[in-house]
Amino acid sequence: MSRVDSTHAAGTLESALRARKAAGHKLLIPYITAGLDDQWLLVIEALAGAGADAIEIGIPFSDPMIDGSVIQESSLRALARGTTPDGVLADLSRIDVGVPLVVMTYYNLIYRAGHERIAGVMHQSGVSGAIIPDLPLEEAGVWAQAADPEEVATVLLVAPSTPEDRIGQICERTRGFVYAVGRMGVTGEQAVLADSAREVASRIQALTDLPVCVGIGVSNPEQAASVCEVADGVVVGSALVRRLLEGGGPDGAAEFVGSLRTAIDKG
Repeated sequence: MSRVDSTHAAGTLESALRARKAAGHKLLIPYITAGLDDQWLLVIEALAGAGADAIEIGIPFSDPMIDGSVIQESSLRALARGTTPDGVLADLSRIDVGVPLVVMTYYNLIYRAGHERIAGVMHQSGVSGAIIPDLPLEEAGVWAQAADPEEVATVLLVAPSTPEDRIGQICERTRGFVYAVGRMGVTGEQAVLADSAREVASRIQALTDLPVCVGIGVSNPEQAASVCEVADGVVVGSALVRRLLEGGGPDGAAEFVGSLRTAIDKG
């Protein structure tokens, strides 16, 4: 399959990541769960200050099928505090951290909120991307038709098992970046980086010029640096969220993300 030249406009997420990539930087996208505690907005500000190129913000959901035990626990804590999608977006509208914000949520919440309404609220709240892991390529059209005009980039995922022709189709439709799933299974820290993390990034990069970022199973600075030898960047979630659950707060989050930044920059 031929390489996809992706020249579409995708708002601030894609343009920001492409600019960082063109300047020779590897991309760092940390994940936090919205509403985890009363400091979560301060954590976002700390992550931006520690070198994040974009920040993924999970809108908590009661049945997070792709998430492992750590992020499940953080979602339950957030829901117990009364966190709602509209509340998360209203809170995000009050901050400006200088890097793109990407929400991660499940399609049930998108559907119930209404595609056009929630896409518009995302745009008004300063959100420039959405990751919806249970929305497959074949069913993404209605959402994407609402999101594209609002410059909310629909970020699609590629798994290690995805065949080449389907990777090409996903690269045609995804916006912002391609989310390369580093290993089969749910999110969670891994003592050893799966070989599939580097392999899936390499397969995707042969088919697109979009930034390719690997998430799921990247747990520490050494693993992040290893992945970035092949990929354009990394998404790190469970390792950061665990530190927040343990009370690390904004300072602990910044320290950990700063260590990731240092490792991938040295690499």
